[in-house]
Amino acid sequence: MQALIEKASVLMEAFPYIRAFSGRTVVIKYGGSAMVDPKLAEGFARNVGLMKLIGMRPVVVHGGGPQIGELMRRLGKEPRFIDGIRVTDAETMDIVEMVLGGLVNKQIVALINRHGGRAVGLTGKDGRLIEGKRIRFEKNDPSAKTTEIIDLGAVGEVARVNPEVLESLEGGRFIPVIAPVGVAEDGTALNINADSVAGAVAAALSAEKLVLLTDVNGVLDKEGSLIRHIARTDLDRLRGDGTLHGGFLPKVAACERALAGGVKKAHIIDGRVEHAVLLEIFTSEGIGTEIV
Repeated sequence: MQALIEKASVLMEAFPYIRAFSGRTVVIKYGGSAMVDPKLAEGFARNVGLMKLIGMRPVVVHGGGPQIGELMRRLGKEPRFIDGIRVTDAETMDIVEMVLGGLVNKQIVALINRHGGRAVGLTGKDGRLIEGKRIRFEKNDPSAKTTEIIDLGAVGEVARVNPEVLESLEGGRFIPVIAPVGVAEDGTALNINADSVAGAVAAALSAEKLVLLTDVNGVLDKEGSLIRHIARTDLDRLRGDGTLHGGFLPKVAACERALAGGVKKAHIIDGRVEHAVLLEIFTSEGIGTEIV
């Protein structure tokens, strides 16, 4: 009987959040261990299906970097990075589109559908959903006092999100699943960071929340302890003192873009925790870092 009472208590704790977020959009960036661990992947699919069932409007943006690298090596092409950015020539862009818009996207769609959702896969090319522009990468050489312009190929950043296709799908009770492939002004495909796409999509939809799944607990302080709450006005200070560095920089930039676009809260959470999305959204404590 006590176990049953505890289950009822969990539902009662979630109830105010279910009521508050009914009809609201939540954009989730899906990547890392949550994508490659079968148990976590199935849990994520069930979480998204449940969110839709209770009236929320989840939108999924996914990554796929490791899968891209794996296929490149199988095809005899070694991945190349500059400052963490994948150099994307025409051949690599073909592979990126095959993996992100084909293999990975359809796997996620099939998994969500198998667990009761009605997911539809998209790339940024569909309906010109994600319009992008090429990144101009400059590398400074302080000793020579020169700046080198490096061609990264078909690597872009989000210029504009056209949300009409997403709004149509949400209105039809579908769950959009977006691969981070954008389209340039001339119609060519661009490889865009998935965190950046998620932040821009959240802003364009005026989402209630942006949730980024990672392979760490959240943002950690200098002593390695989790920072549960960060005000947007503190981000520059945390970047300046080195608390935010490396892979957290594009994630935090995505959160800033979302918040600037009217999103109420952004969350960076540990996707290695089973049912991480539900724990963050439907409990008072949460499990990661929230930025407001």
